[in-house]
Amino acid sequence: MDEQDWLAERFEENRNHLRAVAYRMLGSLSEADDAVQESWLHLSRAGASGVENLGGWLTTVVARVCLDMLRSRKSRREESLGAQLPDPIASGGIDPEHEALLADSVGLALLVVLETLTPAERLAFVLHDMFAVPFDEIAPIVGRSPAAARQLASRARRRVQGATPVSDTDPIHQRQVVDAFLAASRGGDFDALVAMLDPDVVLRADRAAVEAGAAEEVRGAAAVAKTFAGRARVAQPALVNGAVGAVWAQGGRPRVVFAFTITRGKIVRIDLVADPERLHQIDLTILDN
Repeated sequence: MDEQDWLAERFEENRNHLRAVAYRMLGSLSEADDAVQESWLHLSRAGASGVENLGGWLTTVVARVCLDMLRSRKSRREESLGAQLPDPIASGGIDPEHEALLADSVGLALLVVLETLTPAERLAFVLHDMFAVPFDEIAPIVGRSPAAARQLASRARRRVQGATPVSDTDPIHQRQVVDAFLAASRGGDFDALVAMLDPDVVLRADRAAVEAGAAEEVRGAAAVAKTFAGRARVAQPALVNGAVGAVWAQGGRPRVVFAFTITRGKIVRIDLVADPERLHQIDLTILDN
């Protein structure tokens, strides 16, 4: 086995881990794959001579690539139309071990919160809190001291803990809440809708939904209830990556997915996903009424 074949074999052993790191950093499955591919190009060009911990070295490389991509994305965002929701976790085509690695503590709500962090904060938080990378290894990536890297992660952690709701995980309870919400929406029962929603509920739509006429963001129970009152007549309850949500399908094809975050019986977040590529990646099962 020559050196390139040996490197390729070692890289494949680390691919799932690298993709999980990149997905948490970028919130995009396609961009995560691009970052992983770029890390392979770095490895194939530089080789592994003098590298004692190849897995750690590759993690650092993919983190640097992701940091550059985040900074580039931030500079482009002013020119884009609205905010882009992260890719929901997909299960199709991913082996069970990798699916579990992606799914661990990475819900759509958390990814949306991570989108609000600066690139350096996001990197420090993801690498340290999710992958236990020491701050003295994170510091050179972000160009800070270990103490400053620790502060970045701490600041990010406070924002994440303050903004990410803890979801109810009982599927029977989720189904009851979603069914009640859809019934109130179809019936135009404004008061019932308000009663289902957390006072600080947030409705977010991805770019495709915005282009189709949805508001990019709606906040507050009354405003969200007004948005849904008398609507959702054709929405059906569905399993959305294992959690109960809803879908509007036309001609057998999903057009809009409604991902609900439910805490203590109240809906605290609704995310509308209409981008065809993202819809294709979602593990979706329509439930019987």
